[in-house]
Amino acid sequence: MARRIDARIEDLDTALAPLLAARGAVEQSVRETVREIVATVRERGDDALLELTRKFDRFPIDRESIRVDAAAMAEARAACGNEALDALAHAAERIRAYHARHIPKDTSYQDESGVTLGEYWTPVEAVGLYVPGGTASYPSSVLMNAIPAQVAGVPRLVAAVPHPDGKVLPLVLAAAELAGIQEIYRVGGAQAVAALSFGTDTIAPVDKIVGPGNAYVAEAKRQVFGTVGIDLIAGPSEILVVSDATSNPEWVALDLLSQAEHDPAAQAVLVTDDSAFADAVENAVERHLEALPRRAIAGASWRDFGAVIVVAGLADAPAVVNRLAPEHVELSVADPEPMMRAIRTAGAVFLGQHTPEAIGDYVAGPSHVLPTSRSARFSSGLSVRDFLRRTSVVGCSEEGLAAIGPSASVLAEAEGLDAHRLSVDVRLGR
Repeated sequence: MARRIDARIEDLDTALAPLLAARGAVEQSVRETVREIVATVRERGDDALLELTRKFDRFPIDRESIRVDAAAMAEARAACGNEALDALAHAAERIRAYHARHIPKDTSYQDESGVTLGEYWTPVEAVGLYVPGGTASYPSSVLMNAIPAQVAGVPRLVAAVPHPDGKVLPLVLAAAELAGIQEIYRVGGAQAVAALSFGTDTIAPVDKIVGPGNAYVAEAKRQVFGTVGIDLIAGPSEILVVSDATSNPEWVALDLLSQAEHDPAAQAVLVTDDSAFADAVENAVERHLEALPRRAIAGASWRDFGAVIVVAGLADAPAVVNRLAPEHVELSVADPEPMMRAIRTAGAVFLGQHTPEAIGDYVAGPSHVLPTSRSARFSSGLSVRDFLRRTSVVGCSEEGLAAIGPSASVLAEAEGLDAHRLSVDVRLGR
């Protein structure tokens, strides 16, 4: 049974304190293991990468088989049913259309001093996409990571797709092909992140790494940041559903479980102003858990990290959302848009009773790569801008420099940077 919190009788910080505790903190053993793996791959390249892949993924990979070739891609595509391929194409079309609308435009203008100012955008040269393997192998994540990069114009897309026991979900490779990924390698784990970061004889290094993974992958991304860019450090999935009594408790229960089934450390939270409705949702969760194939995972998540928060009125719900800063927020209320305007810290918001979060996971359009662990307080979900670099532009005419140069000279002198000052003064004829 999830934790029940009555926010009507406690101040908000006290009521929410149990939910603000960190989940899935990095263990020291994970940190040290990853440090060793990254250093080994950096030093020994392909030899270390192949050895670690044989050890952790349990199949006899070599230099000739490390890259997925055209024959393997065709075989994977043939193994996918037409219905799945059609659904994948539908999702890709919607994701591409959404991100195409969000490409920023170059700007240029001349200010009152006659100085030309602006900015222009260029794509990152090479992006590595990490694709989880095993039971957490999601073709949808391939599309959600790769298509924004493709739309941004990234010229080189590289995927690390682990093949535990030599196997891979065929639809993952089909998604990679659909998303325009040119290079696919049968490697995973922290060793793949290291290879993408520092390069090996077989895998040329990239400039940025995106995509979800387990604790070792997340820690590896943390450790290589600076050598390469990263999207974010992904934690366990989160959903918060704000619901009034007009909602269907069965629907709400399944929405909560849709994230709980991801990971035992995932967090599903219901916020409502109706205690009887809260009871109905909790009862529905228990019933649906019995039928879920992943009931052990979802049940542990609901029991250990789930919560039902009863507030005095729905006007109090945005304060709860803003304090928890969850990855996904569903507003399963009669009139969701006014409430949305009061929510400042959330990865994604889903409006109304007919918008389950799962729609966002697959076909809505925005990327489902979203901030977790309260990082929505300062970051946003993956977008086309994550694959673009913004370069500022400054251009001074002789008159423009005369207008603004003296202030620069004064400030340079105040900072004790004489070459700075002189580079301006010599042009001003001083």
